[in-house]
Amino acid sequence: VQLQASGGGLVQAGGSLRLSCAASGRTFSDYAMGWFRQAPGKEREFVASINWNGAATQYEDFVKGRFTISRENAKNTVYLQMNNLKPEDTAVYYCAARTWYSGWWRVEDMDFWGKGTLVTVSS
Repeated sequence: VQLQASGGGLVQAGGSLRLSCAASGRTFSDYAMGWFRQAPGKEREFVASINWNGAATQYEDFVKGRFTISRENAKNTVYLQMNNLKPEDTAVYYCAARTWYSGWWRVEDMDFWGKGTLVTVSS
């Protein structure tokens, strides 16, 4: 499956952005989806995930209560709504896909990656 993330940009602290990730090439509902991010000089880290039909989600602690992951299978798209953004959320955000949902969400467990979209949060 091919993935394309979009929606990044520059926002002030406390602001909001919604990232989108459009999928093509295979049946989107066959895949669990994840969002990861990589800040300058740091390793890529897990942010949030969602199962094939949106009934199950997981979040890393640092985004709980601020970010919401969702998907629209009819549009082959997964979203990441980011509210109350903080300067430490500044990173390149990536969407990724794999065929199973449960378990750890590690970079090495993902089967497909999209190109990232840059989110910059100013203080």
